Amino acid sequence: MKCNFPWPARGWLAMVLGFATAAADGASPIARGAKPADLGNIGAGEGPVWQTSGPGSGSLLFTGGGRITRRDATGAVSTFREDSGGANGLAFDSQGRLVVCESSRHRVTRTESDGRVTVLASNYQGSPFNSPNDLAIDSKGRVYFTDPRYGSRAGMALRDEKGELVEGVYRIDAPGVVTRVIGRELERPNGITVSPGDQYLYVADNNNNQVGGARKLWRFDLRSDGSVDLASRKLIFDWKDARGPDGLKLDQVGRLYVAAGLNKPNPPYETAEALRAGVYILSPQGRVLEFLPIPDDEVTNCAFGGPDFKTLFITAGGHLWSVRVDTPGR
Repeated sequence: MKCNFPWPARGWLAMVLGFATAAADGASPIARGAKPADLGNIGAGEGPVWQTSGPGSGSLLFTGGGRITRRDATGAVSTFREDSGGANGLAFDSQGRLVVCESSRHRVTRTESDGRVTVLASNYQGSPFNSPNDLAIDSKGRVYFTDPRYGSRAGMALRDEKGELVEGVYRIDAPGVVTRVIGRELERPNGITVSPGDQYLYVADNNNNQVGGARKLWRFDLRSDGSVDLASRKLIFDWKDARGPDGLKLDQVGRLYVAAGLNKPNPPYETAEALRAGVYILSPQGRVLEFLPIPDDEVTNCAFGGPDFKTLFITAGGHLWSVRVDTPGR
């Protein structure tokens, strides 16, 4: 499947952005003939994650409207948790427990099998977090999460050794055992994922609504102890003056699926008209292999699911979208 841009000058955009063809980079990751399908305006704001075990197995959870919602295999929608603490990013750990970034409560929690909620992190060295946004879990069960602050910056307490405000990335090794792994090396971290084998940490640096702010996807080397080699920082892709990257996921061969872009300019902050809203499928080196246009703004996140993990679910403006792919997600 070649890139299907729903706007003029398609050839010029493909040339400028360096879009690869199937002939150059192998078969398309999108199933032949598949196009994104709108599953409805069901409050899908963020954080999609597929549940593979326990009660509710075979369903998708997502956040929005102050709650966590479940969509089961039949398409029926129900409330998983009504008062979610401003839940954003979601992930299941290896024991099938749901880990949640509760942005308005400034904490990361885990829902146990009996329904109890365990607070994994609520502060760093005594200072409350900004707004935990998204998270990823490595093969050893360590939780990495981003802590940006969008909107008002009043009340921010986390600072570095120079007294500068920090919107960082943190690692949780056990409840209450928290380490800052990235500080001011990023402007405003958002989406995050860990590569297979815990080799890399990918972080979306998304300082939208700021003239000249970062709109980049970075890759860092991870050490075996879970620390980040800050000197290894590598730019994977730069959305420049379009809306930057939000949530992202990896498939089993290491391709990145990144939610980003806007369908119309948002001057003076996002002015580019080339990088539209959708999911950008990147090679591990940052080449754009495919683009999945989504008409809803804003496209916030994505997740693999379905019995074979070959369905990509996309959250955008309250709508949930899906598309079939040929390679399973992680």
